[in-house]
Amino acid sequence: MHITADRERCVGAGQCVLAAPAVFDQDDDGLVAPLTVDPETGDQDAVRQAVNVCPSSAIWIDKE
Repeated sequence: MHITADRERCVGAGQCVLAAPAVFDQDDDGLVAPLTVDPETGDQDAVRQAVNVCPSSAIWIDKE
């Protein structure tokens, strides 16, 4: 799995961090800051949930 995060689209809701804290964080401006773009197998379900709950569609899965 490979993910992309578009900081220009991010509204800083933090839903990604709540869904997948091992993969996503927020920077000082509150915008998405991925900790990795290639999450471990054990984090992939949480990443899918984060993608689904992102209110601005700022994160997505490039490939499974």
